[in-house]
Amino acid sequence: MTKDPEAGAGATRGRPARLPPRWFVQAFWHGHRALVRATRGRFGLWRPKPGGWGTLRLTTTGRRTGRTRQVVVGYFVDGPDLVTMAMNGWGPAEPAWWLNLQDHPDAIVQTRDGVRPVHARRAEGAERERLWSRWAEIDDNLDDYAARRPTETAVVVLEPRDA
Repeated sequence: MTKDPEAGAGATRGRPARLPPRWFVQAFWHGHRALVRATRGRFGLWRPKPGGWGTLRLTTTGRRTGRTRQVVVGYFVDGPDLVTMAMNGWGPAEPAWWLNLQDHPDAIVQTRDGVRPVHARRAEGAERERLWSRWAEIDDNLDDYAARRPTETAVVVLEPRDA
């Protein structure tokens, strides 16, 4: 299969990258989160493989309610940091977990390696470009998917913080 440089990153034979229907994406992630919750993380969380991404459970504080909220997101490791994207299944709205982190940046992540406190921030400038390029190496369709969103997709850095 040859990539057509005129069709954009990730496009093949002039066709844009396909996404499953929105209802399927949402149902999948709800089911995935339920699996992680029911098994207390024994199933549904995995470490990033070389050239791939892993999954983690992120616990945030609700910006309106102050209650804890949990979501499962993809990530990769960058030194001591964990990196994810605020993409909401490539839908137009910002994900609630990212809005929560903007108000309350201290959170908890659970990976296959355990639980740790983190501080979230948006990557900017050259750092964002570098991390975006790393995601593009993992997902050939990244730029094509991101072009579907009306706003720039935030690259979120989860930095370790002292317990």
